[in-house]
Amino acid sequence: MLVHGLWNAAWWLAPLAWRLRRLGFVVQTFGYPSIVGGPEPALAALAERLRDGPPRHLVGHSLGGLLALEVLRRNPGLPVVRVVCLGSPLRGSGTARTLASRPRLAWALGRSSALLRDGCGAWDGRVPTGMVAGDVPRGIGRLLHAVDAESDGTVALAETRLPGLAASCRVHASHTGLVFSAEAARQVAAFLRTGAFLDAEVVPGGDGDPDSPV
Repeated sequence: MLVHGLWNAAWWLAPLAWRLRRLGFVVQTFGYPSIVGGPEPALAALAERLRDGPPRHLVGHSLGGLLALEVLRRNPGLPVVRVVCLGSPLRGSGTARTLASRPRLAWALGRSSALLRDGCGAWDGRVPTGMVAGDVPRGIGRLLHAVDAESDGTVALAETRLPGLAASCRVHASHTGLVFSAEAARQVAAFLRTGAFLDAEVVPGGDGDPDSPV
């Protein structure tokens, strides 16, 4: 099940869903109002969707990864086998903190502000969790000087490195580009199947952005 991030909707994950289907997975998406609704109703709806269903994997982009871990923290018995986060600021987002500190921009975080700013604690749940982080520094965080070159342009690599993760890898993609990246999809598929990532430190071809070949 794919979970989108801030300012997105379930349809926005269509490129990732298409790639994962081609790699042999049955894919569903979970949508929620990330701005006006915020995490609490989303977490309740996600738990209800998962409860009493068949075993599933969760794949969350950005805020979606935070929701995936938080729903399992609150509901440890949910039938989830593995989780993959894509560029999720699990240790809290400097970009979100910068936006929140500027009254004219803070509205952009909506009711998801606190979770994005603070992140979550070290992962000690039973579900193995992996992180796919991008390293193309193009995005709003760079424009705001909230992250440096060691980032995907929105989320710093250090912000993705939560203690307790089973594995992590880097792909050559920006924050938005992670959803469009063929290499990111291959890494997701590898972790969901085996609990380990492929060697992805150097990725040939495009940078994972929508206007780049992947």
